[in-house]
Amino acid sequence: MMKAAGALDDAVADAAEEIGRSVRQAAMLTAGVGAAHAILFIVALLLLADAPGPAATDQEFVDYYSAEGSRRVALAGLYVMPFAGIAFVWFIVALRMWIAGTQRRENALLSNVQLVSGILYTGLFFVASGASSAIAAATEFSNAPIDASFARQINQYGNTLLFVFAMRMAAMFVFTTSSIGRSARILPRWFLYVGYAVGLFLLLSASFYRVLSLVFPVWLLCLSGIMVTRARRIPRHERFTVPPSPLIEPPPAPANRSPGGS
Repeated sequence: MMKAAGALDDAVADAAEEIGRSVRQAAMLTAGVGAAHAILFIVALLLLADAPGPAATDQEFVDYYSAEGSRRVALAGLYVMPFAGIAFVWFIVALRMWIAGTQRRENALLSNVQLVSGILYTGLFFVASGASSAIAAATEFSNAPIDASFARQINQYGNTLLFVFAMRMAAMFVFTTSSIGRSARILPRWFLYVGYAVGLFLLLSASFYRVLSLVFPVWLLCLSGIMVTRARRIPRHERFTVPPSPLIEPPPAPANRSPGGS
């Protein structure tokens, strides 16, 4: 019996050791995938920078999508954006693992809002990317005639999803991440104020200029840089004191009722 109990304890310890990452590794992973999303986001925007805007003439739309070079540059942006979204999914999970393993008491409200806003941001980012590249894909792969009016509308639809809805979700992600970083003491105080200012800008901005959408990835790059700096100070042998909590905690088991209870 004693040997069996000891073997079970050893197995649990080995499993926890294999599943759990060190604090330093978790911080490095978080910083790496966060920077990857920011860089790929910026690359995709640069590839789509020459696309005609809402004020362009019908002929400018036709000329842009008729030209093989500009059309394929837009398609390159289309293929970059999914990888940016995938990197952000990894960033959300890695960030939550790191915070859950270092924070003694987790704010469930902020944690859940951070998770939901990150998921919604990723979904809106994907849909906006598809809408922005739909005309280029249709012209490249089907030789469909270019309807300038429809091209203007579908491009504006993609811009609306990205600049209005996705950026609002990004604002909520920045707010919650800054608040959680403050309580977990993993972010410097000055960056917390920057985060609140960035979140307020993303929440209230009504502009459709592409350059303003760079505010979020630039903030994310700065966050990743701070994480790398903090991670280098963490000893390599330091590990989480408790296993990182799952994304969605299971409901508590019902209490056992006494035989005579109702």
